[in-house]
Amino acid sequence: MQQPASTVKRVTAADVARSLGVSRATVGFVLNNTPGQTISQQTRTRVLAEAKRLGYRPHMAAQALASGRTRIILIVLPDWPLDFSLRRHLEEASLALDEAGYTMVTYTPHPTGQSRPLWEVLEPDVVLSLAGRFSAEHIESMHAAGVRNMIPAPDGPVSDYPEQGPELQLRHLYGLGHRRIAFAGSADPRIAELVQLRLELAQQTAAELRLEPLRTDRLELSDESATPAIREWRRQGVTAVAAYNDDIAASVAGAALRLGLTLPRDLSVIGHDDAPIASMFQPRLSTIRVDTAGLGRFMAQVALSAAEGREVPTHPPALRTGVVQRASTSDAPQP
Repeated sequence: MQQPASTVKRVTAADVARSLGVSRATVGFVLNNTPGQTISQQTRTRVLAEAKRLGYRPHMAAQALASGRTRIILIVLPDWPLDFSLRRHLEEASLALDEAGYTMVTYTPHPTGQSRPLWEVLEPDVVLSLAGRFSAEHIESMHAAGVRNMIPAPDGPVSDYPEQGPELQLRHLYGLGHRRIAFAGSADPRIAELVQLRLELAQQTAAELRLEPLRTDRLELSDESATPAIREWRRQGVTAVAAYNDDIAASVAGAALRLGLTLPRDLSVIGHDDAPIASMFQPRLSTIRVDTAGLGRFMAQVALSAAEGREVPTHPPALRTGVVQRASTSDAPQP
């Protein structure tokens, strides 16, 4: 009769050594990929094959105790909606860390603060924040939990990812002859600061192009929010809209079509992020494509450098950011 899972004996490195008739040290060197050992490739192959046959799995707690490392990278996320751009960023970082033998775990602290911080449970090698600097309370908690690597460090710089999308949106619309432009932000309070940053950059670009200040509104993803905004923009002579992201762009475009407008003849709309909805919407949405995969790989390299004691890069790589023009933007209508 099969034993209950809780009573099945765990296969150890000693079991692998006993089965092959080699030393426990040899098996340990192979399974841990210990550098500087003169073990033949034939022996390595035999050890790995036998470990797989016996169902050997490394004992992570024991490995962490012996090495002082858990090979866990904890990413602290801002309390934002998990949109396409952020998901792709995290997926690429997770893949890069997995290839290096590390596990990536994400954690979002909430304002209620009732749950136990994950760094106290997992004892990660690195805690990296995408939400800016850690609070004094979090730093104290991490020190107490034995976390050695925090990014950003309490007294170190914060990596600045350049934001080029709003400038590219405005210059694209300006190049098509649009002179009265609106900016459609998101009303989600969780991303208010990011929406404000993109609006300020868009207004700055408008000033550089000698345009009037942009008409602005923060929209929900609904007709009830977008429809009155579009009516007011049209009354003000707006011919084009730069949206915070592709979801907001789709909301604006959909409401405009239901109002009887024709895109892009009556209103041009450009989004941001090149999310799948941009190419599935009809008319297909112009947008800004950002190298979120490159950002994800950079984040992984920052975490790995800290985990392995190398110098941590402080400047992100040059990113490929550009306009993807589709059917939702065209030349401004002639007066």
